[in-house]
Amino acid sequence: MNYEEPDIKKIYFTIGETARMLDVPVSTVRFWDNEFKILKPMKNKKGNRLFTQQDIKNLKIIHRLLKEERLTLDGAKKRLLGKWDETNYKFEITESLQKIKSILVEIRDNI
Repeated sequence: MNYEEPDIKKIYFTIGETARMLDVPVSTVRFWDNEFKILKPMKNKKGNRLFTQQDIKNLKIIHRLLKEERLTLDGAKKRLLGKWDETNYKFEITESLQKIKSILVEIRDNI
């Protein structure tokens, strides 16, 4: 009988880890945290931000709105307030398509 290590998923990510995931400076994550009410990272006793998976997903949505769709801060805030369901749906579709693309590229490269 083989023993398998259980999948351990990290619950909280530091601001540095989060910035590396998004490929942006830490100051950008800190700025977005102050600007967008949708972000609610926990803070430890020292006051360091700890981001959850949901926070990271929201940050990715904000990143896409600002960097890829080229919306202004006000435009992104309005989109998140007015059309959250639509924005979230488009984000999830985009993420799924990117995963499919990476799988297909890997298959192509292995042929």
